[in-house]
Amino acid sequence: MTDSEAAAREDAVVAHCRVRREDFRRRLKDYLACPSVSTDPDYRDGMAAARDFLTQLLAGTGFSNVRQLDGGVGGHPALYAEWLGAPGKPTLLVYGHYDVQPPDPLELWDSPPFEATERDGRLYARGISDDKGPSMIALEALGAFLAVEGGLPVNVKILLEGEEETGSPSLPNILMQNAALLAADAILSADGARWRADLPSVNVGSRGNGGFEITLRTASTDLHSGRYGGAVPNALHELSRLVAGLHDSEDRVAVPGFYDGIEMPDEKARADLAAIPFDGAAWADAVGAREKGESGYSTLERLWDRPTLEVNGLWGGYQGAGSKTVIPKEAHAKFTARLVPGQDPQRILGLLKDHLRGLCPPEAELTFSGDRGWTKAYRVPARHPLLAAAEAALEETLGRKPLRVRIGATLPLSDLVQEALGIDTVMFSFSTSDECFHAPNEFLRLSAIEEGVAAWVAILRRVGQQQPAAYAPFRRR
Repeated sequence: MTDSEAAAREDAVVAHCRVRREDFRRRLKDYLACPSVSTDPDYRDGMAAARDFLTQLLAGTGFSNVRQLDGGVGGHPALYAEWLGAPGKPTLLVYGHYDVQPPDPLELWDSPPFEATERDGRLYARGISDDKGPSMIALEALGAFLAVEGGLPVNVKILLEGEEETGSPSLPNILMQNAALLAADAILSADGARWRADLPSVNVGSRGNGGFEITLRTASTDLHSGRYGGAVPNALHELSRLVAGLHDSEDRVAVPGFYDGIEMPDEKARADLAAIPFDGAAWADAVGAREKGESGYSTLERLWDRPTLEVNGLWGGYQGAGSKTVIPKEAHAKFTARLVPGQDPQRILGLLKDHLRGLCPPEAELTFSGDRGWTKAYRVPARHPLLAAAEAALEETLGRKPLRVRIGATLPLSDLVQEALGIDTVMFSFSTSDECFHAPNEFLRLSAIEEGVAAWVAILRRVGQQQPAAYAPFRRR
């Protein structure tokens, strides 16, 4: 096929986006310049700037009823917009989030985190991969339909959350209070990330997540290590023993009942997983590590099908320059757990707290704080019509049938919307899991922009050929 023949066959909406790619990159860079860090109050102005940017973009694109949705718990509001001009067609709730992780440590960035910088076919900035780039790809495809064809193949409602990076504390209230407004046949999420850049895949499941902090106190004040050392407990010593007691010698979580009721994949699913091309040693080596984990399972099983308990932070005592000979009065730790099907989040939280209390010595006081958004694991029904449309769209645009894979990370939305709205979520992100999100030098492959736009156009056209009745068996309400 000649270049002119290929151009003639190119989808008109995709062509519209291609010739305007520089305009898109400019808008994306303006969006990335908004420092929308949800966890830090010092970035509240940046959060507001991101909302203002999106509000103007949605209204200018042709969406109506653009508004903020507040969960009423003092957090950051979500943004909503809609286009409902396709009677008799399915309704999709398109999801993304506008908040990002903190940029720290700043000294490890090779370019300013909120000034998007292109290098070697990549665009670097905080939030470019998680989730501003993927969300903007979705909005670009939607806006192009409205510009070229004057409408969309399906009804679309948009929900852009502002607290995904803090565990979505307001989202349950937002969903419950606006259930009628947000009613849809399914959710198509711009968040979620592709597994690998070299292998077309579609995510069909994610682990649940939750977290908390502890403080262990052994005295009312820091103490002189000469006058008190060896005669009173040291908070850091005692906390270290607690942390060491959370796993056994085979890297299993040593909390009684933690693994009870887990739903492991059947033998066929395990065989399919084993057939996926994956070099675990190279995967670990790419980040300067070695494979290690729960005995008896492969690395992919550990990532996708087994639960974890991780220490995310451990601190106490003097941490400044030089020496300060003290026995710290208290020590602190942060934990998160990744959950799999069959685990109830609140039950797991209770088991973890009981176990830590049991490990705490009588001469110390243990307190808990900072519970962080406990959500269940999620699996997409194997025959869901939106999953079928996603697979067909990816095969059409990437030239290969995608593998069904799972992710070890968490999309809190999936569990929450299933509970509140009774609908399923299909992840359709065009970031990739190796793009340093949550770390310095986060990036997005520029090739993902055109791939993503084409795939979003393809999936919207395919869903437009479906009927709402196809979704009825999968709606819980």
